[in-house]
Formats: sequence, C-alpha cells, structure tokens
Amino acid sequence: MKKIIFYTYPKCSTCRKAAKWLDLNNINYKSIDIVKEPPSKKFLELALIQFSLDIKHIFNKRGKNFKALNFDILALTKNRIIELLSKDGKLIKRPFLVINESKLILGYNESEYIENFK
Repeated sequence: MKKIIFYTYPKCSTCRKAAKWLDLNNINYKSIDIVKEPPSKKFLELALIQFSLDIKHIFNKRGKNFKALNFDILALTKNRIIELLSKDGKLIKRPFLVINESKLILGYNESEYIENFK
C-alpha cells in the first residue's frame, strides 16, 4: 500500500476534484491544509529535484501571492526557493501530493493519477 500525503487548500476547486478522485478510487491518504502547514523542507527539496527542468512548475503561478513577487524565480537559489515556499503555502502549486515520500504529483491531472494509482 502506498503512503500518500495530500497537501490541499479547502477553497481550491482543483484540490476538491483531486480529493474526490482519490476517494472514488478508494485511495487512502493523509490530508493536510497546505496554507496552515506547508510541505516540509524535505518534500520541497524533492520537488526541486523532480522538477529541476521546470522550477516554476512548483509555484502556484495563478495565485495573488506569486504575482506579488517582484523578482525572477529562476534567479533564486534553491535554498531561497525552499525558504519562500516553506513560509507561504499559497505559493505552492496544489494539490501537492506525496507518494511514499519519494515522488510528487503537483496539480491534478486524472491521467497522471491513474498512472500512479491503478
């Protein structure tokens, strides 16, 4: 059985769609409010490794908090990115799903969920 941590934001319709899919497919997961408790630095580091070719993919680029940033994300060090994300869960693309503490799925794409859980 896979250990799933599901970082979500209750007001996010995409998060609700993803949770509904997980529930309909009987996938057990631990749900955590990403704003109240952003992912650990360990998981953020994993995101930087997994999405190293597209660092911006980790960010919630449509959110107000991201749009308020006044600098080029690609110019930041990995430590600075982790610091930013660990302090503001609204900057992180959601849902932020952790599988067995070794793989991440960011956002909700049904085919990606099927690939990882069926």
